[in-house]
Amino acid sequence: MDIEKDTYKTITKPGKEVLFKDRGSKFFGVAYPVTTEDQIKEYLENLKKAHYNARHWCYAWQLGKEYESYRANDDGEPSNSAGMPIYGQLQSFDVTNVLVVVVRYFGGTKLGVGGLIQAYKTAAQMALEASRIVERTIDEEFLLKFDYPEINTVMRIVKDENLLVTSQTMNLDCELVISVRKKDSERIFQLFENIFKVGIKKIEI
Repeated sequence: MDIEKDTYKTITKPGKEVLFKDRGSKFFGVAYPVTTEDQIKEYLENLKKAHYNARHWCYAWQLGKEYESYRANDDGEPSNSAGMPIYGQLQSFDVTNVLVVVVRYFGGTKLGVGGLIQAYKTAAQMALEASRIVERTIDEEFLLKFDYPEINTVMRIVKDENLLVTSQTMNLDCELVISVRKKDSERIFQLFENIFKVGIKKIEI
């Protein structure tokens, strides 16, 4: 992944369930927006209840705004015939914080490893095509601390740089949390750090 990249693609809501058929087997594909493994577990449990007669619930997910972690699961299908083809579509669509599950109902005819790879890949592709993909910026948050007399100086920079204030406490001792697009973060940090009476530190999320 490009080090300078400060955007990522994801989906905002579960996509429409799609159906792909091959020689009697049915493959239902669906994509979900996720940010934690707990959410993934919950979606899988609900899907297993909805498709309780199915033979396999194969899936892949990718998490992290910078695409840090992923997993692929064949759920009893031959090794790398289901989970990895699904994961390949996550990569192809360049999305993260997304879970794609393909549920298979066996139709009586074996498809072979090649047939399975193609079927799971196609169902995953259809599931992502049925989802609304959006591009988001990767942002970093900073905490500003300063005395009240410095407020005009601070707010002028906030306005000039079009920065997003996510929380603020305005007393004699003021605190401001600002959200900054990653590619601008170093420059903005320096701007505030160069002001003698303003303290700034990055918030580790």
